[in-house]
Amino acid sequence: MMIYLWYGIGIMWRYICRRLLEMIPTTFGVLVLSFVLFYVVGGSPAQTVLGQHASQQAIAAFDAANGYDLPLFFGSQYEIDALRKGADGATELAFPLQQGEYVLPGASVVTARHADSGEIQRYVQQSEICVAEGWQITAIEGATAVYRRTRHFFDSQFLRYLNQLIHLDLGTSLETKQPVTQVLAQGLLPTMSLSVPILFFGAILGVTLGLLCAARQGGLLDRGVLAVSTLLMSINYVVWILMGQYLLGFRWPVFPIWGYESAFYLVLPVLIGIAGSLGPDVRFYRAAILDEVYKPYVRTAVSKGVSPARVLFVHVLRNALIPVVTYISLAIPYLFTGSLLLESFFGIPGLGSISINAINSADMSVVRAVVIFGALIYQCVNLLTDIAYGWLDPRVRFAS
Repeated sequence: MMIYLWYGIGIMWRYICRRLLEMIPTTFGVLVLSFVLFYVVGGSPAQTVLGQHASQQAIAAFDAANGYDLPLFFGSQYEIDALRKGADGATELAFPLQQGEYVLPGASVVTARHADSGEIQRYVQQSEICVAEGWQITAIEGATAVYRRTRHFFDSQFLRYLNQLIHLDLGTSLETKQPVTQVLAQGLLPTMSLSVPILFFGAILGVTLGLLCAARQGGLLDRGVLAVSTLLMSINYVVWILMGQYLLGFRWPVFPIWGYESAFYLVLPVLIGIAGSLGPDVRFYRAAILDEVYKPYVRTAVSKGVSPARVLFVHVLRNALIPVVTYISLAIPYLFTGSLLLESFFGIPGLGSISINAINSADMSVVRAVVIFGALIYQCVNLLTDIAYGWLDPRVRFAS
């Protein structure tokens, strides 16, 4: 018996290790996809922070300080938006070029000045130039573009971003000026205090009603619960929120409808969250349980004289838990990152409201961190769900 137990534990640990290794390329793919997506649709972070009327010099300084002027993935050089048309129509520098290596195609005369001594040097017909420390290029004649060389071929925004993630640095919020990790930490507790009760009590109530409907299939209770479930599914989530706030917060002021000062402020949004998801939950749990009710082992247990309650709550429920666990696991990531409406309507400062504010203010660092956080939660929940499968049904563990 002990050999069989240790063999099963060894198989499970090998399965867990394999799944953890499989999460690495998946997570990397999410990072690449989210990075490219927010780079394309995010707009200019400098103009978001500094305003649409910021000067070229201010934008260039901001981009250089935050690495937004680097190539996206790799490259030996990248173009700088450092040229403008002067009053006489000639092309001139919009701001001095600081220390670094530059490629200046078409340049005929380059003027450099020492920041401390004020010494002036001019270079004739220099297409490439290296600016030493303390010097800066103040004027270029005839240049058609300005390129800056990278430190190495993979000196890029993505490599810098990966380096930040390795050091658990998700960047800085452009709106609050706080580290993104701190912003997410502030919103995690309110989201959990809202999502966990909805998930727990919703699952308990849904499974209980599903068991009662399966036990009385075709009866008055079954038909009544199915009718109410269909009605609940027909009502939009926003209608539930507005109706709950009007009836229980305004018409009969039983619950507060705005804020996050105590647990009492969460009662109404939790009730609305349970009511909004109860309809599909009950129908799914009822169908999953009915799939087990007519199987041979149930008839065998009944023929041996096992009480109907024990058959339903011990034998049937245990075997129906695999689809139930699957259904719950699919809802967990959305509860953590998708409770946008509840948090927005009730003024709860969770991840949902943080995401909405970040999208409205184009705070891409926060939005990107929320996307990555949601992807990690989804993968971790999938892993825990597969482990639960092996615990509920040993056949799953040995087949893996």
